[in-house]
Amino acid sequence: MNDPLPTPPLQTATELEPLPPAPAPPEETPAPDASNSLEALIAQITSHNDPQALNHMLRTFAPKEVKETILGSLLPGGADPLQALDVEVNTLGILYLLSARLHVAAAAAPPPEFIEAFCQGFDPEQARLAPERVTLLAKGIVQLGQEANQPTFTAKALADLLVRFPPSLHYLTPLHPLFMTTCVANRLFAAATPILSEAITEIDTTLFPDLHYTDNLVYHYTGGIAYAALQQWEQAEEFFEIVVGAPAQVPSAVQLEAGKKLILVQLIKDGKAAPLPRYTNAALQRLLKGTPYYSLIRFYPLQQAQLQVAVEKEKETFEKDQNMGLVKLMLEHAPRWAINKLTRTYLTLSIPEIGKAVSMEGQDEAVQRIILSMIEKGEIDASLSMDGIVTFNDTPSSAPTRMLTRTEVDSALKEAQHQASILRALEREIGKSREFLVKAVRVKDNDWAAPGAPDEDLMFGVTPTGTWADDA
Repeated sequence: MNDPLPTPPLQTATELEPLPPAPAPPEETPAPDASNSLEALIAQITSHNDPQALNHMLRTFAPKEVKETILGSLLPGGADPLQALDVEVNTLGILYLLSARLHVAAAAAPPPEFIEAFCQGFDPEQARLAPERVTLLAKGIVQLGQEANQPTFTAKALADLLVRFPPSLHYLTPLHPLFMTTCVANRLFAAATPILSEAITEIDTTLFPDLHYTDNLVYHYTGGIAYAALQQWEQAEEFFEIVVGAPAQVPSAVQLEAGKKLILVQLIKDGKAAPLPRYTNAALQRLLKGTPYYSLIRFYPLQQAQLQVAVEKEKETFEKDQNMGLVKLMLEHAPRWAINKLTRTYLTLSIPEIGKAVSMEGQDEAVQRIILSMIEKGEIDASLSMDGIVTFNDTPSSAPTRMLTRTEVDSALKEAQHQASILRALEREIGKSREFLVKAVRVKDNDWAAPGAPDEDLMFGVTPTGTWADDA
């Protein structure tokens, strides 16, 4: 019988090698005290003499999430840091604090009166060092106004911000579409006219690096809506034409909607639709010709029976496009333009003859009121006798017309070409983005999903509760 394997001798506890000491639990890193960090930040803001260095520090002093949390917090004891700063002297610091307070969740909302004071008195030179924060502030003001249901506060604050921020109101900024969207969505049309009256002639992406190609489209589109609501047809036509004629690789939804409104405005203003600018995107022209708005051009203004049928047939489309108010105004103006056309053919006509010619047979009193109104407004040069005979006078206007010099024309053309090249560069930048390329592929086969179809380009969200032109 074989001996069993030898068993190794047992070791006593004193003979065992000592176990390595257990690692000490990691020390918990205390969360940064936002109020204390903010206190140090306020000290730097008030003591800094170099705005550019201060801007760099405010942009980079902490990772983004931590930075915004600190900027949106209050001082120890709940004191508001804004009260320790001067609006003009400490513009840059206040800009970072305000924009953070308006966006950080659960941050204390800044007092509206402080926002108003800042927008009226900030230092533009400091603010231009941080243009993205100005845009962030403007978006926060819009959100605050929506939550408080105070559109007038929002429009006033944005207007003050917009007047002071750029070197002049001729510069397009990201604030322009925000301001106009607020005015149109809340029907504050008259409040927009001081800004709209300053033509956009400068586009500078070095001053405003967050400027987007669609900012130009949205601003002029909503501006056209405001002017149309005020029945300032010439200005409305100009703004819609700017949108329609903007350079684009693929037509935008904003451009299509502007084209529809442009047709209606021209019918109201001139009694006919003018050809689109020669540089209008060819695909956009095809899309417009496929809409019901082109049928209105064929019948306007003399074939009023067919015009009424076309309007009734496409009523749902016009209402969906929120253009029914303009369509009604177009119908109201049709007899006036029909009468205007008669002045080119006849020297005298009786009221019943005019009524028959403009599809208002048997409505002599209504025809007479229209004629008197047109004479009073200078729309026709005519006289109405006591026996109901209208005499049309074919006299040329005596108003002098100033001719532009060749130098002025050349200068205007060069400036237009310069601004168009900037817009094309912005548009090309969009064309490089993945989102744009995906969309371009989606619409490649038919240029557009469907006339009037919803699209992400309609980002401005102008959704008034009713048809805006009905209130005009």
